[in-house]
Amino acid sequence: MANPGLAYTLSTYLDFELLRTFVIIAETGALSRAAERVGRTQAAISMQVKRLEQTTRQPLLLRGGRGVALTAHGERLLLHAQKILRAHDEALADLSGQGLAGTLRLGCPDDYATVFLPPLLRGFAARHPQVLVEVYCAPTPRLLERMGSHALDLAIISLAETAVQDEVIRYEPLVWVGARGSDAAAMQPLQLALAAADTLDHQAAVASLNAAGRPYRLAYASHSLAGLIAVVRSGQAIAVLTHTAVPDDLQVLPSGSGLPALPRVAIGVKTAPRKPSALVSALSEHICLALPDL
Repeated sequence: MANPGLAYTLSTYLDFELLRTFVIIAETGALSRAAERVGRTQAAISMQVKRLEQTTRQPLLLRGGRGVALTAHGERLLLHAQKILRAHDEALADLSGQGLAGTLRLGCPDDYATVFLPPLLRGFAARHPQVLVEVYCAPTPRLLERMGSHALDLAIISLAETAVQDEVIRYEPLVWVGARGSDAAAMQPLQLALAAADTLDHQAAVASLNAAGRPYRLAYASHSLAGLIAVVRSGQAIAVLTHTAVPDDLQVLPSGSGLPALPRVAIGVKTAPRKPSALVSALSEHICLALPDL
């Protein structure tokens, strides 16, 4: 007599292709962007999700007008999927001898690190599990200084909106940010909490206020994003941040608040002028491919 438990085990398993697609959906937050990433149609991606839901016998995604979100079961599956795929890729790289290995030093501004780095590093580790990426966070001018002294191998950096198109991976809007319920935007003169004077957000704030003839006072300046956010949370000043860096408990000040419009910043990747190593090239290419969808 056949063992029913064995029959169930053989007929029910988590397909690696489905798991990889599911992880990409979780990272991009939209079936359409996931389809572009893997080079398949959105209908094919939807079918893969359906097959995965049939296998797990649980709903995994919540579909909405602005994309998809994971259900509680989807969140649990994501943790398992990442572990399974990492173990698979590590084994394949080890046995085939084809995986890259070594250490990379990556620089990234604080305002991109929280949102962009986790999925970027997960995706790169899945492809190259034997590579260790050391991350250093600082404003772009400080990252460029470290690149110049060969203390970093590559860096994600902010560029002016007018940067050469070939250097740009994506754009991020600069926004005025204040504490919820605060009247800091109405203060005369306007109290500002800004990054260092050589950063694009500082320069954009000053240039736009000067052009609008709005009086202001620099109440706080810091290299630390956490420090700027703390001052804004106190209600004593407003700041200029990239939209992706705005915490949920702060608000983007609307155009009706009397503040001038701000430009966008471009995001690019900087590598050393010398010919990059295979490791640097692999991470740079990964960032350029994955970052537009995050």
